[in-house]
Amino acid sequence: MSTNDIDRLIQLLAKLPGLGPRSARRASLHLIKRRDSLMTPLARALEAAAESIVPCGICGNLDTTDPCAVCADPRRDNSVICVVEEVADLWALERTASFKGRYHVLGGVLSPLDGVGPEDLNIDRLVGRAGSEEVKEIILATGATVDGQTTAHYVTDRLADCGVSISALAHGIPVGGELDYLDDGTLSAALKARRQV
Repeated sequence: MSTNDIDRLIQLLAKLPGLGPRSARRASLHLIKRRDSLMTPLARALEAAAESIVPCGICGNLDTTDPCAVCADPRRDNSVICVVEEVADLWALERTASFKGRYHVLGGVLSPLDGVGPEDLNIDRLVGRAGSEEVKEIILATGATVDGQTTAHYVTDRLADCGVSISALAHGIPVGGELDYLDDGTLSAALKARRQV
């Protein structure tokens, strides 16, 4: 490997969440030292994932099939849809194994300062899904951030004419907290203690 290849590897790894330049250098060195047992299989896995992972056409989850495994599961409760900001939030809730309904990934939050408006999120498809006779409840599982709560209020207004019950995760999730960083117990308790909006 040339120095340029090593620098490029470090720069790319440093773009990952939780890895700064120093951690990226350590990770790069670890990969290089274990080229056959780790680096080459990782490169193949990344290439395969880039080619096979697609967003679910129903909920927005990421999987190798469309619809995703969650949407294709016939044991899921079709009457409840849990609305989350990002796929990481869906995965965090799935880790708890306490929710057996369906999901809907918005793809972010409303943020006028960042130029993210309603048309940039997956809200219209949610309204369409909520209009189904099967759906009885929408759980808003957006973060306890200002943007998360603004998004929840907007979604609530958009769902007003759908005739569904709308609830939100219970407090106990710290203000400014994001679902992906919370422990499983906190997420389970918040989901079970959801309240009407």
